[in-house]
Amino acid sequence: MVAASAPPGPGAVSGCRLRRRHRVLARLLVAPSAAWTLVFFVAPLVLITVFSFGRENLVTFNITFGWTAANYGAFGGSLYLGTLLRSLDLSLGTTLGCALLGLPLAYFITRQRPGVQRLLLAGVIVPFWTSFLVRTYSWVNLLQSGGPVDRLAHGLTGHHVEVLYTPTSIAIGIVYSYLPLMVLPIYVALERVNPELYDAAADLGARPWRQFRRVVLPLARPGLIAGIIIVGVPAMGEYVIPEILGGGKTLMIGNIIVSEFLDVGNYPFGSALAVSLMTILMIMLFALRRVQPALEAR
Repeated sequence: MVAASAPPGPGAVSGCRLRRRHRVLARLLVAPSAAWTLVFFVAPLVLITVFSFGRENLVTFNITFGWTAANYGAFGGSLYLGTLLRSLDLSLGTTLGCALLGLPLAYFITRQRPGVQRLLLAGVIVPFWTSFLVRTYSWVNLLQSGGPVDRLAHGLTGHHVEVLYTPTSIAIGIVYSYLPLMVLPIYVALERVNPELYDAAADLGARPWRQFRRVVLPLARPGLIAGIIIVGVPAMGEYVIPEILGGGKTLMIGNIIVSEFLDVGNYPFGSALAVSLMTILMIMLFALRRVQPALEAR
């Protein structure tokens, strides 16, 4: 005969109820964030994806949803493809520039005394206290013909330089605006490092450059990867900086998307451009996530 199993004791029932209450409480805590994400992130993405498969009559501005992929096919045109490649080139170049400038700066800050560190970090963060538009427009005065940069170049070389309203001016503006977003994650990664590691490397005969390459760079890699993501993604779809420092002569994909929505009024095609840009960025992020463990293991 098989003995009947004993009913659960009071302790087991109490534990089950406690776990159930914890699950309910966890769901209640997540609910506001989930609702916010659903309303302000997921719903707009779904809406713009639906619009990307529609058609718009540019005479009557009536949108019909025939679920056509013609908008995505038009994205392969030379104008839009060239703009996308230019955006990718500027994004990669400026992200690399931020990394080359941000890594030594973050390392320098971590090697200072606590009081000096706070002062230098304040210098990195203070630009965010002013308007993004004001900071961008300030570069118009610096880079314009007859401005400080032009006068300096003329004094050094005897020739004037035309920087404003070129891809170079856009790259300068992006690097200036996004450099703090590269410095801060690298600083957080290096600030946790025990300073004795640097002393040990020096005692073992590592010269400063070898110490930087074999000790600092591997320890800064997680912060560097985070900085690349934080800088590269918004730089790819940048709109304000190309609009101001490019002067309408050098367009990025963000300018084309805004023009399709506000100037042309072609919502379906603008939505297709936006969805295509998001897809490309997601592919790049997933690729970076795949190679991130291998990079951190080196």
